[in-house]
Amino acid sequence: MSIRAPSRRQLLRRGAALAAASVVLAAPAIAQARTKLRLGYLHVVAVDGHIWTGLDRGAFDREGIDFELHEFNTGPEVFEAMTRGELDVVSAGGVISNYLALGRGRGFLINDIEVATAQLWVRPTLGVTRLADLRGKRIATTKKTTAHIFLDRALRANSINPSEVEIVNSSMPDAVGAFIAGEVPAVALWVPFNVAVREALPDAVKLVDASAFYPQSAVLGGWAARTDYYAENKGVLSRIIRGWIDANDHMVRNPAAAAEGLQAHYGRSRPADIVEAFKAQKLYSAREWRRLYANGTVAKWLQQVSDFFMTDAGVTNALRATDYFDTQLYLAAVG
Repeated sequence: MSIRAPSRRQLLRRGAALAAASVVLAAPAIAQARTKLRLGYLHVVAVDGHIWTGLDRGAFDREGIDFELHEFNTGPEVFEAMTRGELDVVSAGGVISNYLALGRGRGFLINDIEVATAQLWVRPTLGVTRLADLRGKRIATTKKTTAHIFLDRALRANSINPSEVEIVNSSMPDAVGAFIAGEVPAVALWVPFNVAVREALPDAVKLVDASAFYPQSAVLGGWAARTDYYAENKGVLSRIIRGWIDANDHMVRNPAAAAEGLQAHYGRSRPADIVEAFKAQKLYSAREWRRLYANGTVAKWLQQVSDFFMTDAGVTNALRATDYFDTQLYLAAVG
């Protein structure tokens, strides 16, 4: 798969961020050395919310970071592009615990906990009104993602072995399209794909979301760098973290304003959809994250998801979270 060139919207947003940053009175007297890097991401609030907020606030610009943005539909696509050398850094969801455990990059920053971003939608007209009805049925989703983890937890919590259903694996747009077309009676998705379902199928029912199985189904989403890029550019990654901190703490302290600001980047979503997406993720302040990095909680949460992915894939020689995620980089940046 070839990566996408920056869209006109992305170029305009970066230009606006540069213009805004040029009038910041508190800007340092000595210009920050600039670095351009290729960033792959999913267009999901839980994944790119920090990116857009940081760009709009000029936070990354003040750190001398210029992103060349490349949007993808799924986390596996993002990591595969990075593995091919087409990206330097990625921001993704729970899939980071899969690819990093296989040695596909090095993690250095966590965005949030995806508490309820994954949802299970069904169509009563196709014979599914409750979880028990899923036995023997086809369920569309994207494997090796947050939605896959959630679906596994939901099935097992209701005494359904995943082998008792047929998981139809495809990209999330295709999975949702199959559900809307009536090809499958159920879909495990992540927001904001629920918007398309709600608009196309008023009779569809959201049966459950991941919050019902928290914290077992909760996963961390965050940033990773290509292994060689990580080894040679830790100073650049530290600057990304500092820009992220500004964006993150604004989102934590001013969620209503942050959600309103993000609306411009999600044309199809209503303001209420952005607010819902905010509530589906758990954010911590930079200082609170510092404690969770330092006491090993971040590594524990990452490992919990890695264990699921590796068990599902039958992999026995995966890396541990303490080997593939650099907690010290964040601790040094946050101070």
